[in-house]
Amino acid sequence: MYQIGIVGPKTSVDRILTLTKKMDLSLRFLPFPYNHFQETGAIVKENDHQVDIWFFSGKLSYIIAKKIMNSDEQLIHIQHTEASLYRCFLQTALNHHVIVERVSIDELEETKIEEALEQIDVPVSNVYIKRYGIQTNPNELLKYHLNLWEEGKIDVAITCFEGVYKSLLAAGVPAYWYTPTSLEIQQTMRILEEKVRAFYFKDTQIGVGIIDINDFDKIAEKARSPYRLQYLETRLKESLIRLCESLDGSLMERGNGRYVIFSSRGAIERNISMLVQTVDQLSLESESTIAVGIGYGETVFAAEVNALSAIQRSKERKDRGIVIIQEDGQVIESAGKDDELSYSYRLEDKDFLEKLEKGNVSVRMYSKLAAIVRRLGLTGFTTKEIATHLRLDERNVRRMVTSLTEVGLAEYMGSEGSASRGRPSKIYRLT
Repeated sequence: MYQIGIVGPKTSVDRILTLTKKMDLSLRFLPFPYNHFQETGAIVKENDHQVDIWFFSGKLSYIIAKKIMNSDEQLIHIQHTEASLYRCFLQTALNHHVIVERVSIDELEETKIEEALEQIDVPVSNVYIKRYGIQTNPNELLKYHLNLWEEGKIDVAITCFEGVYKSLLAAGVPAYWYTPTSLEIQQTMRILEEKVRAFYFKDTQIGVGIIDINDFDKIAEKARSPYRLQYLETRLKESLIRLCESLDGSLMERGNGRYVIFSSRGAIERNISMLVQTVDQLSLESESTIAVGIGYGETVFAAEVNALSAIQRSKERKDRGIVIIQEDGQVIESAGKDDELSYSYRLEDKDFLEKLEKGNVSVRMYSKLAAIVRRLGLTGFTTKEIATHLRLDERNVRRMVTSLTEVGLAEYMGSEGSASRGRPSKIYRLT
């Protein structure tokens, strides 16, 4: 059974737990209430070993956890919508018998609360908004609301923090706690269920990783004695065994600098950063580049076939790196790195394939080009830009883009001037 860690103020955690019981989910929920949101980091670090997915009552804790985990795959948070804010205004109207317009609100930095206020015709000029982030001290927010109240500028304060809410009430300020509605919590629970299903699917898929130390023959030749080579192999295997322990996998040595790891897709994806670190360590120890191919599949055979294809692609790259091929044909290059690139080499559109064939452009190269354009958010591109990201000679890229233009899969948009002397660069876009 998957274990879900719920993080938030005690009141919020208890409320979420109550709703989970009504929904009768086949999950085990572990409560982790905090007094201050800054405790989120310590909670996640100390308890991550016993939690499969972290569930946060608010986005602030989620942001903190994401920075610690370097990924959001195991994280989920309740998304506040306008409904939460409108509920506060409805409560003020019921309690004050009038639509209160002079209000102070604290809200997360990246939200667009002004748009929500415009929808209910609340004049933004009468609303004082205080933005906060992970560095904000809740006492600052308390002082902000109190000062406005004492100056007679507001009639009501709305806050996202339970502690601030209670302190404002104690000071005699009409205050309302901006918390998610039951519907928002239930919606997040449904998203959680989908996330758990995806985890289960990945954990039942086989993952095979092939790790090749390049030019291992030359490394063996350089070794002054067989003992030095054995010491090196022992250090390499020690790093790989530590990785296998985290992956809950098994290690096989195929000889001549090749190692194979058998695990599950879910375990590999959750530990991709450790895999990257291990590859860097192997490269330092062996003073060589490392090629890594990972394959996923429903069976060991299917996963190993994909892994062999992935290791071949890794070896074709100048910088090697980690290449993953999934069961659906999706390819991920430079996995775990900032320049990670994802594309598919399987296309089923007959007309499209005919155009590629006519232009003598492979599905793989077109897919990589399209993936780079998507990742960089380019409306137009030059062949020099694409050559840099594809790590190819610009002439080859220019030839490919010209072919795509001739068959109608790309088009010329214009030119841009060059800082140095020479012809301006042509700008293209994919059609």
